[in-house]
Amino acid sequence: MHVKPFLRLYSGRHRAHARAFLDRSVGRELARPAMAAVPEVALRHGAGRPMPAVGVGTADSAATSPETKRGAALAALEVGFRHFDTAALYGTEAPLGEAIAEATRRGLVASREEVFVTTKLWCTQCHPGLVLPSLRESLRNLQMEYVDLYLVHWPISVRPGPPMLPVKREDAVPFDFEGVWRAMEECHRLGLAKAIGVSNFTTKHLDKLLAVATIPPAVNQQVEMNPVWQQRTLREYCAAKGIRVAAYSPLGGQNWIGEGNDVMESPVLADIARARGKSIAQVSLRWIHEQGVTPIPKSYNKERLKQNLEIFDWELTKEDRLKISQIPQKKIVTAARMFSPDGEFASVDLSDMEIVEE
Repeated sequence: MHVKPFLRLYSGRHRAHARAFLDRSVGRELARPAMAAVPEVALRHGAGRPMPAVGVGTADSAATSPETKRGAALAALEVGFRHFDTAALYGTEAPLGEAIAEATRRGLVASREEVFVTTKLWCTQCHPGLVLPSLRESLRNLQMEYVDLYLVHWPISVRPGPPMLPVKREDAVPFDFEGVWRAMEECHRLGLAKAIGVSNFTTKHLDKLLAVATIPPAVNQQVEMNPVWQQRTLREYCAAKGIRVAAYSPLGGQNWIGEGNDVMESPVLADIARARGKSIAQVSLRWIHEQGVTPIPKSYNKERLKQNLEIFDWELTKEDRLKISQIPQKKIVTAARMFSPDGEFASVDLSDMEIVEE
């Protein structure tokens, strides 16, 4: 802004007030750290802002304190992330909302509208009459009037109750695709969700949903995807339907089943990282981005958060991509692992809920 012409519009004490306003505004702009430019992707279905091409995951254990969760979100905002993924199950909606509010007060972001926020409907709420109340509760936790994206977390419905894992097998009930999606569409029509989508759906689940949808899902977010589980069939299907794919566990996920991390321990990715002068994490994230997918990595380390943004000003070679395409495939997250080992399914078949698809 050219200051002198602006100030000529005012005189006397009004000019002094105008000068003070400019000083505060310029100060806020100078306080914002320089950030890497993050591309954005327009969602084909929905009425909201474009989705930043990389986000931050917030899934965490209940043992992590709200202060730690809030601090992690604030650190991500400080380094330049503007896309956050949370869920009713995670216990991170309130800390995330507090972090965004603080970032706005501090001038790190101009307003809530600058941040793309996703939350999810848990399995216990996957009933037509519980979808809207669940979103309203999430909005209260986030201290927001809307979310940018609201997702059905799993193609699984269980008896109503508080969100928890594992799920009892006997509590699983048939999933009402039409009824639940009609309620999701109502959330969108009310302006409480700028876009709606699903998570962990296979092509079989998407076929059922698209057969009854008035508003198609904008995103199949998130599905497990990384160089060790590449989701080729699902990606091709979603590309043909205009559905954006986003990837959770883009770095292989946490070692929560005691089997190591096949992404971070991949010799193929390690060789490419050394050749490119990048980290293994950056190679994995860059590969996902080059597939037209939005990665959602999670980290509480500020330096790694910065590195996770530094994936847009370089490319993998054709040889790199060929090597990655030949990595043996291994899936970690399955529907079976959602359920406790005891008990029996009474009214559903596990195969109808499974998310493994080559």
